[in-house]
Amino acid sequence: MFTLPDLPYEYNALEPFIDEETMHFHHDNHHATYVKNLNDALAGHEDLLSMEVSELIANLDKVPEDVRTKVKNNAGGHFNHSMFWKLMGKDKGGEPTGKVLEAINESFGDFSSFKDTFAKAGTGRFGSGWVWLVNDGDKLTIKDTPNQDSPVMDGQKVILGLDVWEHAYYLKYQYKRADYITAWWNVVDWEKVEEMFTS
Repeated sequence: MFTLPDLPYEYNALEPFIDEETMHFHHDNHHATYVKNLNDALAGHEDLLSMEVSELIANLDKVPEDVRTKVKNNAGGHFNHSMFWKLMGKDKGGEPTGKVLEAINESFGDFSSFKDTFAKAGTGRFGSGWVWLVNDGDKLTIKDTPNQDSPVMDGQKVILGLDVWEHAYYLKYQYKRADYITAWWNVVDWEKVEEMFTS
C-alpha cells in the first residue's frame, strides 16, 4: 500500500511565499486523493502495491492495461508531490552551490539564465502540469510535462520539479502563475537538489 508522507516542515513554514491554507489544501486533499486512488486502482495487485512509486512509474508497462491510465495519473501525482515537498523548505532559496551550480552554469550559462528559462517553461506550460530540471548525464535540461506526467516515466532523472497546476497557487496568486514562480525560488532547498544531483 502507498501512504501519504507527512510534510517535512510545518504547514506555515513556506510563508509568505506559499501560504498555509494552500499547503493544507494541496497536501491533505490533492496529494491524499492521488494516494487513495492509486491504492484503489491497484487493489489485488500486491506485486505492484509493494513497489516504490518511482519504480512503478518507470515501469507502467507492467500495470494491467485496464487500469494503466488511472495508475499513471495517480502514481505520477503521488511521486511528483512527494518530491515537491522535499525540495522546498523554510529559510531556503538563494543560489545553489557545489556540483549542481557547476552543471547549471555549464548547461545554461549562469544561474540567472537558468531561472529565466525555467520560469518561461513554467509560464508557457498550457493548462495543468509540471516543470522539471532533468539530469541527462551529459548536461541539465528543462522539460515541462502535462498533468501528473514525469520524465521518470521516460527513464530520465529529475532533480528539481515545480507544480504549475492552479491548485498549487490559486488561493494566493489567482491567475498570476508568473508571480507564484518568482516567489517559489525563495523556498527551493538547493542542498536537497544537490543531493538529488549527486545521488
